[in-house]
Amino acid sequence: MPWGNGRERTVTVELSLNDVDHVVDVALRAGAAIMAVYRSDFVIRTKADSSPVTVADTKAEEVIIAGIEELTNSFTIVGEESVAATGLPADAGRTFWLVDPLDGTKEFVNRRDEFTVNIALIDSGRPVLGVVHAPAIDATYWGSHYGAVMAKGSADARPISVRAEPPDGMTAVVSRSHRTPAVDAFLAARPIKEAVSTGSSLKFCLLACGRADIYPRFGRTMEWDTAAGHAVLRFAGGNVVGVDGVELGYGKPGFENPDFIAIGSSEIRVPG
Repeated sequence: MPWGNGRERTVTVELSLNDVDHVVDVALRAGAAIMAVYRSDFVIRTKADSSPVTVADTKAEEVIIAGIEELTNSFTIVGEESVAATGLPADAGRTFWLVDPLDGTKEFVNRRDEFTVNIALIDSGRPVLGVVHAPAIDATYWGSHYGAVMAKGSADARPISVRAEPPDGMTAVVSRSHRTPAVDAFLAARPIKEAVSTGSSLKFCLLACGRADIYPRFGRTMEWDTAAGHAVLRFAGGNVVGVDGVELGYGKPGFENPDFIAIGSSEIRVPG
């Protein structure tokens, strides 16, 4: 794989299947580290932004960074816990990794199984590889130019894809911990048959495997929260767009996302 130098503006990442498999394996290793903590008594601390954090977050990020560096050390790794400790990089480059070692920490500390490991590779502002691993339910989703795939338990991995907009109404997924009146108003204006609450990047994955159709999120999120799920959904045939209808990009100043809507079918109308 011609990884090159992440600071060169002419870099184009070419992923092999072995590269993809390696990153999936790294996510599984991080999930194992998380579950070792999950099954024990653990201490909950509060970060500067008032969000919870445990030793599972830091252990998983250490595993992920080491695993990525087994593959390549050419690109900056922007990890949630590293950023919390040392701040954002001044310039991540055109190609960089986004890592959320434990997405859904609120679910984790409340002993709900809806938490994930998120690893994404960004090139030219778009996610070109993403892995979402939910260790407590033994489910893994990944997307790259080879397609979108899921594996659960001991079953073989299988391709996944979004579905067409159902004629009898859409299924929406909403954040279990961050649902807002703005989200409710957005859904009320659309043909929604049911709304399902869940945590972490599993919301993107429900769209990617054709079990739901739309996920609006109005409120603060960071790029590492969305990039891996965006990749899975993108390569399953869906997309993540801002309220202006433009695809969500990565490497923005401050690595903070605007409000966004994840959609399965391209038939679904969004603002803009």
